[in-house]
Amino acid sequence: MGHRLEHFDFETLPPAFNGETLLRLRPRSGQRSFAFLSPEQFQSAIVPGPFLLPAHMTAAHEHSTARGLFLYLGGPLLFLSFLIFIFLSPAHAAIFGEFTLKDEKELGRKFSVLVKTRMPLVQDPEVVSYITGIVHRLTQNIPPQPYLFDTNVIRHNAVNAFACPGGYIFVHTGLILAVRHESELAGIIAHELAHITQRHIARRIEQSQVVSILSLLGALAGAFIGGEGGTAAMAGSMAAGQATLLSYSRSDEAEADQLGMTYLTKAGYPPRGMVGAFEVIGRRQWLMGSSIPTYLSTHPGVMDRVRDMGTRMAQLPAEVQNRKDDDVRFLRVQTLTRARYGTPQTAAKVFADDLQTPNRCMALMGQGILSSRLNNVGEAAAAFQDAVACDPEDALIAREAGRFHYTKGDRNKGVALLRQAVAMNRKDTMALFLYARCLADAGSNKQAIDYTLEVLQTVPEDAEVHSLLAHYYAADGQIFNANLHMAYAALFENNKKRVEQFFQKIKDAAKTPEEKTRLERFISQYKDRQEFW
Repeated sequence: MGHRLEHFDFETLPPAFNGETLLRLRPRSGQRSFAFLSPEQFQSAIVPGPFLLPAHMTAAHEHSTARGLFLYLGGPLLFLSFLIFIFLSPAHAAIFGEFTLKDEKELGRKFSVLVKTRMPLVQDPEVVSYITGIVHRLTQNIPPQPYLFDTNVIRHNAVNAFACPGGYIFVHTGLILAVRHESELAGIIAHELAHITQRHIARRIEQSQVVSILSLLGALAGAFIGGEGGTAAMAGSMAAGQATLLSYSRSDEAEADQLGMTYLTKAGYPPRGMVGAFEVIGRRQWLMGSSIPTYLSTHPGVMDRVRDMGTRMAQLPAEVQNRKDDDVRFLRVQTLTRARYGTPQTAAKVFADDLQTPNRCMALMGQGILSSRLNNVGEAAAAFQDAVACDPEDALIAREAGRFHYTKGDRNKGVALLRQAVAMNRKDTMALFLYARCLADAGSNKQAIDYTLEVLQTVPEDAEVHSLLAHYYAADGQIFNANLHMAYAALFENNKKRVEQFFQKIKDAAKTPEEKTRLERFISQYKDRQEFW
């Protein structure tokens, strides 16, 4: 049963939204209405004849808003049919009920897919596993959570990190390069974990007027991604005005600071890590010009919060305050990240300075990677030679030197170094991936397939790994598997045309029950990404 418009009182409000007229509807029964909609959501065609509001739009609910339902009027009730948008869009819990944990997880999963279709991700397991390890160390020391935390590293120089509902955490390479200690990086991640555990975004959604999952995705994109990725995402969702509704409040930030400090210290980190991280961020105000929001722009009052955290730290036991930083792995990952993704001029200066420090061997490796990246082959060869001589037992140095020589230098030397890297660290899936290439080039396709399948357990969405695996399968005569992994490679490259091309091939080729099961698994991932193409 619906409610006719004559059952509502209309009130014309002062001009807003760039001068347009607003009209508020209130049910005459005195019950509350539920939503505030932006002008972008109202524009539609004229609705002929009497119009009915569904009864549930006027039912009182503990999660509803008391602001009233607003109509945007470009003329005398010409846009009443904007209401069709509400009724035909997927009803959302922010309006019609509680934003449940299931809703939160589904939103987070979709937003994670959205980020992966818009932003370049780092796939090097040395970097990703390191950040994942920090998250794991922190989450092992917090109350039990209903989330399976998922961690990704975005290749972008913004000093930024963010967490979205459902346990998804994203860290920018710019943040890894900006901080000085692992404890500072862990401090920022602990802060973001607190936003998840306290369901800050979920609570905002319950209080907001977003009416569909698509609008929520657009709002999150605007709040967290920004730039071209966020703009593109919001364009189709009519959510450009909603991003600010999902921004953290100062009380949210204060709670995340307090709990983040607790999570950090329970994990055994020095508490000054969080203070130091925000000090770094506070000094980088010039990064406000970045197309992606920096921590400073999305987390206001940084220096005030630094003082508050310093006060809180001073109240901790002396043995906690005096913990020492352990930055051995942090410096390795930071060197690798700087060499491969950092600004070349800055990286060159840092590596030159580090030659005079205990980090000398890593600095030589960094110079080699950077010179290879800039195609200065002679300089790279000399730097890698010095790095291997500096520490011949370092598996990471052997891996990077092997990669260079195999692709740009002495292939035999490259194979020997990669074999050595795998022997020293069987968990280095990048070394395993590179060594599998060597085996395939030598005609050992079956062994190359086995190694590459092992690599995929760590980096299941790496397009290059899928592409090379497809070639190994093709050389081994396994055509269905070859086409399947070419389809995955195209999917994770967001290449719609090639996905469709190989999708048709695997649909035609799937004969056995196992092949059909693998086809269904691919279709599921394909559908996830299609939403954002």
